[in-house]
Amino acid sequence: MSTLYVVATPIGNLEDLTARAARVLGEVDRVVAEDTRRTGILLKHLDLRVPMTSLHEHNEASRVSMVLEWLGAGESVALVSDAGTPLVSDPGGRTVAAARDAGYEVVPIPGPSAVLAALVGSGLPADRFAFLGFVPRKGEARRETLRRIAGSAETVIVFESPERLDRLLAALADLDPERPVAVAREVTKMHEEFRRGTAVELAAYYREHAARGEVTVVIAPAPSDGAGEAASREVEARARARELLEAGERPSAVAKAVAKATGIARN
Repeated sequence: MSTLYVVATPIGNLEDLTARAARVLGEVDRVVAEDTRRTGILLKHLDLRVPMTSLHEHNEASRVSMVLEWLGAGESVALVSDAGTPLVSDPGGRTVAAARDAGYEVVPIPGPSAVLAALVGSGLPADRFAFLGFVPRKGEARRETLRRIAGSAETVIVFESPERLDRLLAALADLDPERPVAVAREVTKMHEEFRRGTAVELAAYYREHAARGEVTVVIAPAPSDGAGEAASREVEARARARELLEAGERPSAVAKAVAKATGIARN
């Protein structure tokens, strides 16, 4: 039957693969994978031999028509990412949308998720949350993300590379030093670690201890007393100032430029 299965796979521990996911991977005609080498390890673990084709961010546009051809021929296809749930900061969105638009059945096979694992292990409120993906590296996109975090009424979850974690935590400490934060590292893997504290505490820790592996950051909601809104206004000024200082501008010139752009006093 022509079905596209969106299959969640382990984010570290192979025991997290559901029985349903294992069965589907063994029954489909083909697997399209973000990285066929990594998925090959999983299939070998399951003792499965299924034809695989790569589908990642650089070739998805050209692979969509291929997937539709397979579905049109009556084949079933499993879509998997490197790890976790496909489409969540991973490729596959175009493929799922195209299959839906073409009238084919799309069946999600739920399972491991770094987002949910980090959230429920963080000790922070989990009843309402927003996932913002990877934090932009610079510019207006980064400032907008920091503004949203600063004023969010929900717990916020983001991905970050270990090399840039200290910079992100420094920015979070700038906008609200006492905001509770949790850093989840290598979740479900041998060296899994959850480190909790205030933004300023974690910023200081990761300045001295370089992070390694996969990192997910969970940030508590903004205070309900209006402080979050004030922090949201201030964070743009701090982010702009940090970028200009890192570019080599003099502090006095930075203060003047940021004050003019944001309306916040130079001091």
